[in-house]
Amino acid sequence: MTIQAPSGLRPAATGSGLSPGYMSGFGNGFETEALPGALPVGRNSPQKCPYGLYAEQLSGSPFTAPRTANERSWLYRIRPTVAHWGAFRPVDARLWLTAPGGTVDLPPAPLRWDPVPIPAEPLSFVEGIRTMTLAGDAGAQAGMGAHLYLATRSMRDEYFYNADGEMLVVPQEGGLRFRTEFGVIEAGPGEIVVIPRGVKIAVELLDGPARGYLCENYGGAFTLPERGPIGANCLANQRDFLTPVAAYEDRDAPGTMLVKWGGRLWAAQIAHSPLDVVAWHGNYAPYKYDLRKFAPVGPILFDHADPSIFTVLTSPSETPGTANIDFVIFSDRWLVAENTFRPPWYHLNVMSEFMGLVYGVYDAKTGGGFRPGGASLHNTLLPHGPDVDAFEKASNVELKPHKLEGTLAFMFETRFPQKVSRFAAETPALQAEYGAYGRKLEKHFDPNRPEPR
Repeated sequence: MTIQAPSGLRPAATGSGLSPGYMSGFGNGFETEALPGALPVGRNSPQKCPYGLYAEQLSGSPFTAPRTANERSWLYRIRPTVAHWGAFRPVDARLWLTAPGGTVDLPPAPLRWDPVPIPAEPLSFVEGIRTMTLAGDAGAQAGMGAHLYLATRSMRDEYFYNADGEMLVVPQEGGLRFRTEFGVIEAGPGEIVVIPRGVKIAVELLDGPARGYLCENYGGAFTLPERGPIGANCLANQRDFLTPVAAYEDRDAPGTMLVKWGGRLWAAQIAHSPLDVVAWHGNYAPYKYDLRKFAPVGPILFDHADPSIFTVLTSPSETPGTANIDFVIFSDRWLVAENTFRPPWYHLNVMSEFMGLVYGVYDAKTGGGFRPGGASLHNTLLPHGPDVDAFEKASNVELKPHKLEGTLAFMFETRFPQKVSRFAAETPALQAEYGAYGRKLEKHFDPNRPEPR
């Protein structure tokens, strides 16, 4: 089905004013046009495209990838990308780092950060990215970077694409509008946006300064996890993922193209908006998802299920069952298990876990130190678990059915150890005493009392 969208999109100082439209489904072969008849029928690259457009393919996988993993889209644009090009020069990426460089060595211990304040200085989405941890090697297309973003201004006549990694954006405060080659996406706290490698964007603020989290995925593209014995339904359902309809900018004006490539940020002056795609079709495109539509499953009699049941998206690796990255959420849900310690258990994990809190209270950290906008890191095979307040409450509370409400925490989990950036190691937001939280847990052992206390 072909869907039309308004044409001639013009960026304004604080917003484009375009109401975005979406197509539903995950990994679909979409087709959409902003002008009637702009999309060629029955072929990808005709001798002459309608409206004098250029045909350009954007490939997110090798040509020979299996059909189920092959990702590409055909874009019909006013000018091809090579015309939106110039003499690139390296520019300061500020505090945005790329694996494997730029980290510091810290003693093995759990780490936690308070929310990093949004600064008063003008910062675009790109300028305001602050690397917290790095894992793997971007050049080897394995691993990830966990970042914060702190944005205080919209991108004006500035455009960006990331050749190093796919970007998963988790807004925590303030809404964002992503003007992309494929159309317009708007998202706020409780939603996520995924921008594939090579997709050009400009990011605007919808309602003032914005803060959130960014996972830069160097490895295989995010996809939906297999449900296994869960079956055909629940978790993240395909129909709830939204991809934008075509919308283009026919705008001749000086601007700047920013490209993250090879771990460096490069800039060139251009004369036209590169967001000039009038029609497109394919399965390689940006998308959004409302995390509040995630349908959790869990234990309904006793014991605790592994947190993998809360996986929204996964980036696979060459090792079956071992993710390059899992994106996992802990959202509203009922707790009903009998004779069970209901919060997450004490644990050492071969995977490493970077956590953030969008809103509410995380049930394993009820002592008040894990706040919305904050973050924590429990690295490979380092111990972690509930704090003393969560342990004592969960060990003694009457186990009635209980609903966790108004909470949304998430985890970027990777098979690689995560190294900490100098910014993350030196920011005043780092909680110096967090690594000792386990020492507050008291000894309850009594060899003369075999029954539970």
